[in-house]
Amino acid sequence: MFKNILITGASKGIGKEIAKEFAGGYNLFLTSRSEGLLKSVSQETGAKDCFVCDLANQNDLEMLGEFIEKNSIDILINNAGEYIYGGIYEADYEQISQIFKTNLLAPVYLCSKSVKSMKLKKWGRIVNIGSISGVMGEAYASLYSSSKSGLVGLTKALALELAEYNITVNTINPGWVETELGLKSIEQSGFSLEETLETIPQKRFVDPKEIAGLVKYLISDEAKGITGQSINLCAGLSVGI
Repeated sequence: MFKNILITGASKGIGKEIAKEFAGGYNLFLTSRSEGLLKSVSQETGAKDCFVCDLANQNDLEMLGEFIEKNSIDILINNAGEYIYGGIYEADYEQISQIFKTNLLAPVYLCSKSVKSMKLKKWGRIVNIGSISGVMGEAYASLYSSSKSGLVGLTKALALELAEYNITVNTINPGWVETELGLKSIEQSGFSLEETLETIPQKRFVDPKEIAGLVKYLISDEAKGITGQSINLCAGLSVGI
């Protein structure tokens, strides 16, 4: 019997690659706030259903929670994320609220709506897509860094809470990834692509397919002993220059 998997932020970038990785072997449930792109990816991957949702909107998020319970999700991939570059003194309450709702509050809430079914089945997988910025810190991206760092704490605590039920919880921390969001982040930082590449030991960006492949491994039975871990997939960025 196919497992039921929900992927947030599935309309492009990392989320889209994860959806493509699981096409055909799982009951795919996809969500994103971009209706047109989401429907396109759903058709491409043969998704069972999709749900248009802005994770920063409480009503949307609660409806997605109901969608999760209705479809008895076995595997939750918290991928969606927001990035803001700039000094914290430039941020207003709305910006701070938006990024924390999307990057941290939504994943916590979606976990809360997923684990009841997983515990009953005594099997489940949760993979959070964090960021190397949440591990190392990134100057002028304190909102992003701190919201992604919260996923690491969530992962460790939830892994302990759910371990006896054969549910694993892990976080993947990508470095610079060759996606629209990644390239936009570089533009906002004021550094060129060449300057950014010089800071990466492998002198390359991470391919979204690498992240999708690691997600696939983490949900497999071969990885059932890996839980509560924060795994850096960053082309050596976390090691140093």
